[in-house]
Amino acid sequence: MQFKNKSIEVILIFLFSGLIFPQVSKSNVIHPEWSYNKTIYEVNLRQFSKSGTLNEFDKYLPSLKEMGVGIIWFMPLHPIGVKNRKGTLGSYYSVKDYLAIDASYGTKEDFKNTVNTIHKMGMYVIIDWVANHTAWDNKLAVEHPEWYSHDKDGNFLPPVTDWHDVIDLDYSNAELRKYMINAMKYWITEYDIDGFRCDVAGMVPTDFWNEARKQLDAVKPVFMLAEAEDPELHKEAFDMTYSWELFNLMNDIAARKKNAKQIINYFSKEQNKFPTDAFRMRFTSNHDENTWNGTVYERLGNAAETFAAFTVAIPGMPLIYNGQEAGLNKRLKFFEKDPIEWKNSNLKTFYAKLFNLKLNNKALLNGNRGGAIYFIDTNSDDVIAFTREKDGNKIIAVFNFSGNDTVVNLSSEFINGNYINLFDGTNIKLKEKISLNLKAWVYKLFTSQ
Repeated sequence: MQFKNKSIEVILIFLFSGLIFPQVSKSNVIHPEWSYNKTIYEVNLRQFSKSGTLNEFDKYLPSLKEMGVGIIWFMPLHPIGVKNRKGTLGSYYSVKDYLAIDASYGTKEDFKNTVNTIHKMGMYVIIDWVANHTAWDNKLAVEHPEWYSHDKDGNFLPPVTDWHDVIDLDYSNAELRKYMINAMKYWITEYDIDGFRCDVAGMVPTDFWNEARKQLDAVKPVFMLAEAEDPELHKEAFDMTYSWELFNLMNDIAARKKNAKQIINYFSKEQNKFPTDAFRMRFTSNHDENTWNGTVYERLGNAAETFAAFTVAIPGMPLIYNGQEAGLNKRLKFFEKDPIEWKNSNLKTFYAKLFNLKLNNKALLNGNRGGAIYFIDTNSDDVIAFTREKDGNKIIAVFNFSGNDTVVNLSSEFINGNYINLFDGTNIKLKEKISLNLKAWVYKLFTSQ
C-alpha cells in the first residue's frame, strides 16, 4: 500500500521493527568487547583439505583475515569413538576424550600454534563442545557409569534413537557437572581459546550452562554460542543462539511457499521475544544443513547470494560454512572423508565486501549496539527495503526476493542522503522518493559512514 501521509509511514516502520512493543528484559550476559562487529566462520577440519590437518588449515588463515572473518569455530577436535560408530570415520560429535585432540588433525602443539596465529591476526577461536553425550568408549562410561542415563535394565541410552553411536549423560549428577566445567576450563587455560559453540544446548539443563558461563568468565571472558533457539538461554549463559526460524523462512521464500513480507512479521516477533542485547546467528548453511538438508544451491537456487547478503545487512551475526566462499555445491559426507572442492570464485570478493562492511560500519554492530532495522514500504510482496543507522553510519538495503524482474518505488525521508554502492563503489545521491529497476533476485546495498 502507498501512504500519502508521511507520519503514518513512520508509525508503520516503527511497528514493523517491533520498537513500540514491550521488549524482553536485558540479559545478564556480558558480551566480550571484541564480539560486537564479528562474523563467524565454521571449520569442518576433516573435510577442509585432503590432509585434514591443522597445519594445512593454517595456510588459509591469511585468506580468512582478508575476507573479514572475525571468529573461527572449529567443529569438534576430540578423538572420535570407535564402538558403535557410524560409517568409516564416525561422527565428530561422538567424543571419546574431552581432554585430547584427534591425532588425524595434529598434535596439542599444532593447535596451540593455530590459536596463537589466529590471535596474532586479530581473530578469535571457539571450539565445538558436546556436553550432552559421549562416545560409548569414552573412559567416563567405565570410570563413572553413574554419570549416564540408563534404561530399566541398567543399560546405557542414546539421547535420540537414531544417535546410536553415542550415550546420554545425566546432569542430575553434581560430579558430572563439575567434571564438564573443568574440562571446558582446560581448553581455555591450555590453549587460550575464546569460547564454545555448544552442541544441542537445549538438551542440557539451562542451570548447568548458567553455572558454566559464570565459572568460565572467571578464567577469561568467553563467547558462547548455543545450538538452540530458546530466549531463556540468553539470560545468564549464552551470547548467541541460532535463528532457525528465519533460516526456514528464507528457504520457503526461495521455494515460493512464502513471500518476503513475512520477514517483517518475523522481526517484529523476534524483537519482542529475545532480550534486546541478544546476538542471533544468521546463516544460509552450516554442517548439518549442508549434509542433511542440501547445499545452498539445492535449497535457495539463484537466491543463494541474495540471502547471504541479507544475513549480513540485518541485525545479528552472519555465519559462513567453509567452502561457501568457493561456491561449495555438494553435500559433504558426515561419516567419511569427503574434502571440499576449492575453486576460484568471485564469492570470496563478495563475502569480503560484506564482512569488512560488518567490521567497520557501526550500523551493523551486533546486539543493541547496532542500528535498529526500519522497514520501508515497497508496495510489493516480493521486495524488502530497510535502513539501519548508528552514529552517522548508515545502510540502505533493498532485496528483490523473487525470480521476477520488478520496478520498486520507495518513498521515505529515511533514505535521503549521499551513499556509496557497496558492490561497485560508485557514489549515489538518494532522494526521498526513488524508483529502482531490480532484476530477479537482485539486491542493492548503499552505505554511508
